[in-house]
Amino acid sequence: MLEKVKYIVAVASGKGGVGKSTTAVNTALALQAMGKSVGLLDADIYGPSIAMMLGVPEDQRPEVVNEKFFKPVIAHGLATISMAYLTTEKTPMVWRGPMAAGALQQLLQQTDWGELDILVVDMPPGTGDIQLTLAQKAQISGAVIVTTPQNIALLDAKKGIEMFVKVKIPVLGIVENMATHICSNCGAEESIFGDGGGEKVADQYQTKLLGSLPLDRTIREQGDAGKPISISQTKPEITSHYIKIAEHLMAQLEQLDTDSSPQIVFE
Repeated sequence: MLEKVKYIVAVASGKGGVGKSTTAVNTALALQAMGKSVGLLDADIYGPSIAMMLGVPEDQRPEVVNEKFFKPVIAHGLATISMAYLTTEKTPMVWRGPMAAGALQQLLQQTDWGELDILVVDMPPGTGDIQLTLAQKAQISGAVIVTTPQNIALLDAKKGIEMFVKVKIPVLGIVENMATHICSNCGAEESIFGDGGGEKVADQYQTKLLGSLPLDRTIREQGDAGKPISISQTKPEITSHYIKIAEHLMAQLEQLDTDSSPQIVFE
């Protein structure tokens, strides 16, 4: 049910803990604030998190249409689907890779997305079955790589970029989380995880640094409370970062040849 979806964008990272899901949720909401119709697919089968970040009740279940398709759960205006809507916190997905890939395929293709300008896919970390399944089963417009500035995270980010290059999916840009920290007492700004790492990787792979975000506890607090910072109006200066990321992302998408189709290349 992807026929009426104009763009599909994968938000990915080479490792966990870099703020990928936070970026996916807030960027999706920023795109919506620009007037776009937006869907959000939580492709992290083992550790789905967008339900909590969007404040969806734990017992929320998607409506089934004609015993064939899921109707997306609407959260803050986004059309969303997630394994979190089909399980509970006490039932972890103890599945091998092919089972998880099959579950993703179901969520992707058996959800009645309707007409969307953009479907944002919150990918699991890494470069495995889930990523390959998505590349095979959907015409991905491009990928956004999320990282933090320190060298070990950048190393994993490069692996993520290389994976998308191999499957012929363009990397639309880099989002750098936790770029700086501003002291709440004295106001001093410090690059505690390194400086300029995201921009260097973007230059190396001839892509764009879509944006850099500060390490700010409010981002985490609002996500935990189910009221993402992009819509909470708590810190407009941070919201503006996500709006700029969304604007840069749309500019990158509009430059793409949408007729090109990704192919899997095995070496």
